[in-house]
Amino acid sequence: MRDIVSKSLKLNNDLDRYVEQALEQDRPVKIGWGRAGDERPKDGEFGVMTHLPDGARVLCLGSLGDCVGAANRGGTLTLRGDAGSMLGAFHLSGKTVVEKDVGNKAGFGMTGGEISIQGSAGDESGSSMSGGFLLIRGHSGDRLGSGMAGGSIVVMGSVGSEPGIGMTGGRVIISGSCPPPPDGVEMRSIKKSEITEFSKLLEPMGLALNDDALVLEPGAEASASIEAPEFFISEGFENISLYPNNDSLSDNAPLDHYTLLVQDEANSEGALLKIPWIMTCETTIGSEKWKGVDAPAIVRTKSRSNDLLLVGKDEFSEAIDYARNCSGIVFDITDFPGLNDAEIEAMLISLRSRMSGNSIILLRGRIDRIERLFRLVMDLELDGAVVNCATRSGSRLASSLPKIGLAAKAIGIGEMGKFVMIEVLHEPDAKDLIIAVASGCAALVSPCPESDLSSKIDELSMGIRGWMREIGVDRIERIGRRNLRANDFDTAAISGLRLVGYDRPLKMWLDLR
Repeated sequence: MRDIVSKSLKLNNDLDRYVEQALEQDRPVKIGWGRAGDERPKDGEFGVMTHLPDGARVLCLGSLGDCVGAANRGGTLTLRGDAGSMLGAFHLSGKTVVEKDVGNKAGFGMTGGEISIQGSAGDESGSSMSGGFLLIRGHSGDRLGSGMAGGSIVVMGSVGSEPGIGMTGGRVIISGSCPPPPDGVEMRSIKKSEITEFSKLLEPMGLALNDDALVLEPGAEASASIEAPEFFISEGFENISLYPNNDSLSDNAPLDHYTLLVQDEANSEGALLKIPWIMTCETTIGSEKWKGVDAPAIVRTKSRSNDLLLVGKDEFSEAIDYARNCSGIVFDITDFPGLNDAEIEAMLISLRSRMSGNSIILLRGRIDRIERLFRLVMDLELDGAVVNCATRSGSRLASSLPKIGLAAKAIGIGEMGKFVMIEVLHEPDAKDLIIAVASGCAALVSPCPESDLSSKIDELSMGIRGWMREIGVDRIERIGRRNLRANDFDTAAISGLRLVGYDRPLKMWLDLR
C-alpha cells in the first residue's frame, strides 16, 4: 500500500478517536501540532476529516489532498493551508473553512451548511449542489455552479467561463468580473434585499457585496427535466446451453456449490454464498421478506454483518453508519460521472478507514466502460467488480461474456484473485447462475424477487445440484467455458462460445486466441 494511503487511513482513524474524546470533554481537536506546540503540518493526506459529527471542532495545519471535509454532518473544520479537489463534497451541515486555495469541485453535491474558502478555487466549484452556502473569497475557475439545483454561491473575485451551466435552481452572486453566461442561465443586478440577506453571513468575515454585484439564476427553460436514458437488457442467456464433461455424477455424490467472497489470503469469514447469487434491495433488516434468510445481499442502508453495502451519491453521507457492520461495500462509480481516479480513491479512503480491516471493497460499473472499471480495481488495489450489463441500446448478455473475459485477461484481474460479478435485471434460474460461474464470474447479481426468498433459494440450490451432476463436476468453480455452447450461429458470433455441433469457436474468435 502506498505510503500516502497509509497516512490518510491513520489520520482518519486517529481523528475519529480524538473527536469522540473531545466531544466528551467539550474541547476542540488540533491536528498538525506536536505536544509542545511545535508545528508538524500534514502533507498530502486525502479523503480525511470527513463525516464530522455535530458539535465536533477540528483545527488542522497543512496542505491536504482530495475530498477533505466531505459529508460534514454538523462539525466545524478549519484548515490552515490548502486542499485538493472536492473539498466539502456532499456537505450536509456544519461549517468548513479553508484559509488558502482549493482545487476543483469544491462543495460538490453539498446539501447544507457553510463552506468558506479564503483563497481561490478551481473549476466546477459548487457543482451539483442543492443547498447550503459556498463562499469563495478569491477567484473561481470555469463552470462555477454547474448543474446546481439549490443553495447559494458567493464569489468575491472573478469567475471563469460558462458560469452556472446546467443549473436548475439556486443563486450565484459574483462581485468581480463575470463572462456572459451560457444558454439557460440569466444574469441580473443584485437586489438590495439580497445585499441585506447575505450581509448576515459576510459581515462577520469583514466582507460586503457592492451594488454592482451580479446574480446568476436559471432561466425559465432550465426547469424542464431532462429525461434520463433507459438502460436495459434485450436478451438473456436463453440461447446458451450447458455441455457435460465425459462422465456425470451419481445422485449421492457430494457437491460443493458454495462461494466465499473474501480478501485474498485474508483470515476472515467474508461473505459466504450458498449459491452464486446476490440480491439487491433497500435493506434486509426489518424486512418480512428476509426474515429467516441468511443469504448475503447488496443493500443501500441498514446492513447485516454479512451484507454488502451499496454506496452511491445518495448513500455516501450515511454510509459510515453501516460500514462498520457489513462484510464490504460496493462503490457505484456510475453514480459519480466525471470524477477522476484520485477523487474516487479519496472517497473510498474516507469509507475504508471506518471499515473492518478484512472488509472487501468492490466497484460497480457498466459493461460499456469495463476496461476503466477493471483498471480502477487493479490500480486502487480493490477486491473486485460488479459489472452492470444493462446498456442504453439494450445489451445481449451473450455479448457481455467475451467483453468481461477479454478485459479481465488483458488487465490480469483474475490472476490477482479479484472477484467479478455480473449484474442483470431479471430473476435468474439455476442455468443462469451456472452460466455466470462458467464465464469466470463469482456470482450473479439481480434485484430481489417478489416470490418467497427461502423457497426461491432452495429451488435454485436444487437446480444447481442437478446441473452439476449432469455436467459432471463436484465443485462449482470447476465449471468453465468448455461447458458452454451457443445454440445458434448468431450467439456463437457475439459470445465466442463453441457452436452446438461444431465444438469449437468460430474462426474470428480463434484468431484472437
